[in-house]
Amino acid sequence: MLQKTLIIIKPDSVAGGKIGKILSVFEDNNLKISALKMTKMSKELAEFFYWVHRDKPFFEELTTWMSSCPVVVAVIEGVDALSKVAELVGATDPAEAKQGTIRAMFGSSVGCNAIHRSDSEESAKREIGIFFPELS
Repeated sequence: MLQKTLIIIKPDSVAGGKIGKILSVFEDNNLKISALKMTKMSKELAEFFYWVHRDKPFFEELTTWMSSCPVVVAVIEGVDALSKVAELVGATDPAEAKQGTIRAMFGSSVGCNAIHRSDSEESAKREIGIFFPELS
């Protein structure tokens, strides 16, 4: 089934010059980048985007960090894109991510884990709409 999902290349990866390497992982695995932009999230946007985590102890640190530097946001499209992207991104904790996944290669900690990905079709629709309303 053809699906779309959202990824965000986080501040640590942008600052570390990993944008091209990360995007190539998707393209090398038969996924298409159908929308792409670099942006700097406001604190308010980061709080809105990560609202699902508002009651968790890391919410303030996460939203402050995500709004501190530019990020790259992309819509990834392809057959079974949600599951393929999940597999390519790897576990949230880079130390637990399978070798060869984006987080294993480029993440340094649970907080600085290189990349965000939508975790469901519902989340993907919501998240794409936030950054690319013209695609909603």
